[in-house]
Amino acid sequence: MKFQVFKNGKAAEDLSLCGAYLFGTDGIAIRRAEISFRSGLIECEKANLETSGLALLWPIDGFGKELLPTTCLPERTRPYNLNVELARAKLMQIINKREEWSLFDGVDEIAEIAKGAQGLFIQAIENIAEPPLASRLADESLRKAVVFSETLAIKQADVLFDIRGTNHGFGQGCLGCRMDPSQISNPKHINKLLDLFGFVTIPINWAQIEPTRGNYDFSAFDACINAVGKKKVALGAGPVLCFSKEYLPDWLLNSRVGFEKIRDIAYQFVLNVVSRYAGNIRAWRVISGLNAFNHFGFSFEQVLEMTRAATMAVKAASDRGLKIIEITNPWGEYYATTPNTIPPLVYVDMVVQSGINFDAFALQMRFGKNADGMHIRDMMQISTMLDRFLPVVKPLYITDVEIPSQNGTGPQDGQAAGVWHKEWDQPKQAQWVEQFCKIALSKPFVDSVTYANLCDAENSIIANSGLLTAQFEPKKSYHALKKLREVIFNR
Repeated sequence: MKFQVFKNGKAAEDLSLCGAYLFGTDGIAIRRAEISFRSGLIECEKANLETSGLALLWPIDGFGKELLPTTCLPERTRPYNLNVELARAKLMQIINKREEWSLFDGVDEIAEIAKGAQGLFIQAIENIAEPPLASRLADESLRKAVVFSETLAIKQADVLFDIRGTNHGFGQGCLGCRMDPSQISNPKHINKLLDLFGFVTIPINWAQIEPTRGNYDFSAFDACINAVGKKKVALGAGPVLCFSKEYLPDWLLNSRVGFEKIRDIAYQFVLNVVSRYAGNIRAWRVISGLNAFNHFGFSFEQVLEMTRAATMAVKAASDRGLKIIEITNPWGEYYATTPNTIPPLVYVDMVVQSGINFDAFALQMRFGKNADGMHIRDMMQISTMLDRFLPVVKPLYITDVEIPSQNGTGPQDGQAAGVWHKEWDQPKQAQWVEQFCKIALSKPFVDSVTYANLCDAENSIIANSGLLTAQFEPKKSYHALKKLREVIFNR
C-alpha cells in the first residue's frame, strides 16, 4: 500500500514518520509492518493483504501537529492521496460521533465549519485525478474538520459535565494527584497538594521497597502516610506490581526462576504491602501496564494468571480495598513492534471474560513525547477512546495524566511529539488540562482524574509537566484546576 504525500500542493521532499504505524479494521496495530518514505511517497509493507489504515504525526495549519489515522483501505498498486485519506477519516469520525452522541442541536454557531469541511472534501474527491489540487483542498477540509471535531467534543462534554454536576455525581476524590515521596518533608508540597486535591496517590516501586529478597524498606511509604493519612483526603497507592524493568528488584531480574515462582513471589509482595496499609489506603492500583510492559515475556495465559494472583492477594489482605487494574498506552501502538504484548482493549476483554475479581480499570494518559501512546491527539480522539470503556460496566480511573507547559528537546520536541494548537506554554497547558478533565469527568463511568506531577521534576516522564514550577510557584494549570474544582463543588 502506497500514499502520495503533498505539502502545500507539492510533492513532499521530506517527512518524519514519528509515531507511524499500520492498524487493521479492529484498530489493532499490525505487526511485522515496514513503513518508509522516499521521493514524496510512503510505502507500507505488511505480511498479509488485509484492509488496513495508516496513522502518523501530521501537521495541520493553525492547529498544530497531531497523530492522525486514515480510514482502513484495501491494498492496490495505485497510490492513495494521503492528504485526502486523512481528511476522509476525520470527517467519518465526526459523522459517527455526532450520531453516537446525538449531538445535532445547539451547534449552529459552528455548523458552517462542518459544511465547509464537507464541501472542500467533495471538491477534493472531484479533483482526485489532479493530486496536487486535491491535496490542497483536502488540507483545508482537514483543518476545518479538526477544529469542528474538537469543538464538538468539548460542547458534548460541557453538557454532560453540567448534568453530572447538577445531579451531584462527582465524588470528593474526582480530582487527584500523585504524591512525590522526595518532597514529603516540604510543607509547600503537602499544602498545595491538599489545597486542591481530594484524592492522593502514593507511588509504589517494588525495586525500592524490597531491594533484597525478604527485606522490606517501607520508610518512604510510611512518611507519606504520616504526612497525609490523617487529612480529609482519600488515599490510593500503586502500581503495586508493574513488570517494566525499572519496577523490578535486581534479585528477581537475576533469579532466572520460572513463571510459577515469579507469581508466588509477586503474590507475597502484594500481600505484605496491602496488609501493612489496609487501614489507610482505599484504592489499590494492583497491577499496571501488563498489556505493554512484560519484561519476563509472560504468555497470554500467564498474563491473566498474574493479574488474577495480584487481585487475589489484595482481596486476602483487605476486604474493603478497591482492586484496580491499570492499562497503559491505550491506542496500542506498542503492539506493532514489542513482542509479548497484548492490545489494550484485548487485555481488557480478557480480564472481564476470565472472571477475575476486581473493581475498576485505570487508564494512563500521557501526552507530549515521541514514544508509544504519548504523541499529541485532539480532544475528539481522546473522548472517543474513553467511550470505548463504556461497555465494560466497571468504573474507570484516569491516572498519571501529564502534558508539558513548555516545548522540550529530543523526544519532547514538538516536531517529534506533536503540538496542540501552538507551541506549549503555561496558558496552553492550562487550557488542555481543563478541557481534558471536563471531557473525562463528563463520562459517568469515569470515577476520577489523577494528575501525575504536582511540580516539575527531573524524573518526570514528560518534562515540564508539573502544575507547579520546581520552585513551587503555581502555574496557570494549577489555577485552572482550582477553578474547575470550585465549579464542581460550589453549585
